[in-house]
Formats: sequence, structure tokens, C-alpha cells
Amino acid sequence: MPLVHSYLKRRSHIHSYLKRTAAHRRHHPVAPPPPATSWTIPALCAAYKWPAGTAVGSGVIAIVELGGGWNASDVAAAFQAMGQPIPAITDVSVDGTTNSPGSDADGEVALDIQVSGASYFCATGKPATIRMYWSRDIASAVTKAAADGCDVCSISWGASESEWGSAALDAMESAAAAATAAGMVVHAASGDNSADDGGGATAVDAPASCPHVVGCGGTTKPATGNETVWGGSNPDGSGTGGGYSAHFPPQPWQLPIPPAPARLGRMVPDVAADADPNTGYDIVLDGQVQVFGGTSAVAPLYAGLVAAAGTKLGFITPKLWENTAAFNQHIAGTNGVYSQPPNPGPCSGLGSPLGAAVAALL
Repeated sequence: MPLVHSYLKRRSHIHSYLKRTAAHRRHHPVAPPPPATSWTIPALCAAYKWPAGTAVGSGVIAIVELGGGWNASDVAAAFQAMGQPIPAITDVSVDGTTNSPGSDADGEVALDIQVSGASYFCATGKPATIRMYWSRDIASAVTKAAADGCDVCSISWGASESEWGSAALDAMESAAAAATAAGMVVHAASGDNSADDGGGATAVDAPASCPHVVGCGGTTKPATGNETVWGGSNPDGSGTGGGYSAHFPPQPWQLPIPPAPARLGRMVPDVAADADPNTGYDIVLDGQVQVFGGTSAVAPLYAGLVAAAGTKLGFITPKLWENTAAFNQHIAGTNGVYSQPPNPGPCSGLGSPLGAAVAALL
């Protein structure tokens, strides 16, 4: 996205969607072992019926980062623990921003690399090719990734639509539309602060609300028992973002959607997967296994799967909505305002993936 003035004034509100359990804060003096309810990424992919190393692969994954950094030792330790080869990772500076480890955003970066890379390998049996786009601005990073020929993009940063403003939302959507026209699929986390997006009033998050972005919401997926909507009654307000855009109109590929009064706009999210930190992902950071969650994890999980399905797939969202049988739709619960079922709906969209079925339809 061009450096739109109204966007820059709101720049401080853009944040990542990483969630940790209380026991796994980065500076906890002794990192406790992962809880029994956490997932290794290969185990979660198996639970979601990923292709077992049979997908065609070769898609290049772009990851947008607005801060933080990664180091080779954490990446090596993570993939060794999973029994997988290390992905090929390239850093790309969009505007002078660089890979700079040493801040709390490092957890976001570690999550994005490890989830997308492992997701891709589980589907293809091949190491992923990942390009890290370091930027102060989401849309300009998306534009650069598309120009570089990347096939899939994962974004785990965003803010409430009201924090963007109309001009910046339109610019973000223009960047996403141009990227999908060039063949790149764009995924974004739908937010971790339930239906009010942390602002006290019902709102959805951008860029997940942009029509040419696949909005990725969150569930709670235990090792046994039913998968449910993440959130609703959490005392800290955490839970999957979801609802209806106040800026973008209803999209024809989502109609009819329940509930669908005329005042409601584009529904978010489109898809979902495990995001609750209490059933979170085992991630290596600072040499230790820590448990992370948040819809931050869902965007790279889908990015790895879609990159495994092929190249230059472009605007896949209508096809996803035409193939509801490729998703687990029996996910009940609430994000504080909206409820699911009926399915699909504004908490988990189409539902969580049946990985092999999603890859096959693409």
C-alpha cells in the first residue's frame, strides 16, 4: 500500500495476533514444559487430515512482518524436533526495515516461520521456500511479495477497521486485489479480541476484512472432544475476531449468510483453525519450547497448505465457499456477540480445514 497519511497516523495501532498462556511469557524465569493440551505442528496437521506428503508443492510462501526477527538456531532446533528439513528462508527489506531479533515480536516471527514451513512439509514431504518481507506497512509488503512472484502470503498483523480509516482500507484492498490478480493468495489473521476487536464496540479486523484476503479465524481444538469457537466467555476478552465489515459490502460468494440483514457487510472470517493458546502450538523461541496461540497461527497454517496445493492460484475465496464439504463445519460457540452454528457463520467462517480436501479442490 502507498504510505497513505491517514494510515500512518494510525500506524501505532497495527499489532500482531500472538497469544501466549500465562505460564509461557517470554521472560518467564524458567520456561515450563508445554501443557499436555498443546499441539506439535505435524500432529495438528495430521488431526486436520493434511495430505500425507503427496501434495504437488512448489509454492513460494511470503510472510509479512512489521517487527521482530528470527535466528537460525531456533529454526534449526524447531525443525529438528519435528523431524523435518529446515526451510529455505530469505529476508527481504521493503523499506529499510530488517530482520531484527530482540523484541516481543520475535515470537510472532518464530510462529509464522515454523507453522508455515511445517504445514508445507507435512503436505508435500519437501522443505518450504519462505520469503520474509520486513516492512513498516502491510500493503506495500504485499505488493512487493506479489511483484517478486510469491504464490501465497501470510499476514498476522492488523487492527480494527476503525483504526485504519476508509482511504487506507481501500488502499489495502487494492493491494490485495492486485496481488491475487497476479496469482498470489493472501491470508490474514482475523484478530484475537473477540467480536469487539478489543475496542469496546463491535468491529472486525483489517486486512482480514478485505474482500481479496482470506480471513483466518480461530477455534479451540483439544486432542479429544469437540472443536469449538475460541472465545466468548474468556475473562481477558480473548477469542476469535469475527463479524461483519462496516466498510466493505457483502460479497456475492458469501451470500446468503446467516444472519443477513441489509446493513451487514462482508463477513469475516472465511476459514478457521486452532488458535486458543490453551490448545496451542509448540514453538521454539530463545532455544526453548513455548506454547503460542492466536489467529496469528491460523494464517501461516493455511499458507503452508495452499502453497502445497500449487502455484499462482490467485483469488481462491469463491472456490472455498463453493466447496463447504472441504471443511469441518460442526463448530459451535460464540465470540461474545455472534454465535455459530448456523454454519457457515461469523465466528469460524466455513470451519476448520480437511486438509487433503482443500488441497485437492485447489
